[in-house]
Amino acid sequence: MSIRRGPVRRTIREKVKSSPLARAAALPMRTRQVGRANALLLKNSVRWLAHSREHSNFTYDLTEANREHLAWFVAHVAGVKVGEVRGYIAEIEGDEVLRIHIRAHTMTSSQRGLADLRARYGRRIGWYALARAVRPEHIVESGTDKGLGSCVLAAALLRNGMGKLTTLDINPAAGYLIGPPYSDVTNIVIADSVESLSRLDQPVDMFIHDSDHSPEHEAAEFRAIDTKLALTSWVISDNSHVTTELAKWAEAQGREFLFFDERPAGHWYPGGGIGLALPLPGAKAPGSGATGSFVLR
Repeated sequence: MSIRRGPVRRTIREKVKSSPLARAAALPMRTRQVGRANALLLKNSVRWLAHSREHSNFTYDLTEANREHLAWFVAHVAGVKVGEVRGYIAEIEGDEVLRIHIRAHTMTSSQRGLADLRARYGRRIGWYALARAVRPEHIVESGTDKGLGSCVLAAALLRNGMGKLTTLDINPAAGYLIGPPYSDVTNIVIADSVESLSRLDQPVDMFIHDSDHSPEHEAAEFRAIDTKLALTSWVISDNSHVTTELAKWAEAQGREFLFFDERPAGHWYPGGGIGLALPLPGAKAPGSGATGSFVLR
């Protein structure tokens, strides 16, 4: 006489799922899942320890899916077609002149022992695509560090054929990557970022917070830049995966806040993101028929 084991086994499994034995019965499967995840993390960590020189401000590429998500994110906020943004992303990732520039300046820097020669832009390709799409006349970046983000932003301005970048850092050694032609559109200010933002004498079309990431300092920068921002200005935080300071500032200003969640490819670091406070609803961008400069007071 044959025994139909299939239905019997399914019945037993269903009974186990609802019993106190369920957790123990699932332990082997759960252990394998955790093991695979930790093995991948360990593999990426060992590779990074062996091949990278970086100790902070880690650089990496984004996963293919994450780049596509970023293209849709930028297309939505900038009001352009996603194909246009994909073109901008391909443009910066395929910019061999910039890659050669970064490699050459890294090799001759006194800090070359703590920097990788290969340029990996991560979420900065989003900065680039947004700058290409909305064509800001004045970008202000707090936190220059070695100047990788500054070069990416300057490359966008050069391709736009217009605009200037002001980048702020308290470290006199900051910005060693910034050389011609990127320095032609970039002004490096070595001073406290909050004081520097307070002293700016021209409107700001795009602001990127990427300096001291304590909530107090981030909030202080937003307060300092407040009166320099036009209604059409874009405000980015490189720290919105940790704090809610930009979200709170955006809400107080009547702006919409969005966040892009970054996914590094083949790296142990889980990624950061792009926090973005959009222009005020109804504000007109430069060149769209606006007449005059609107500044928040």
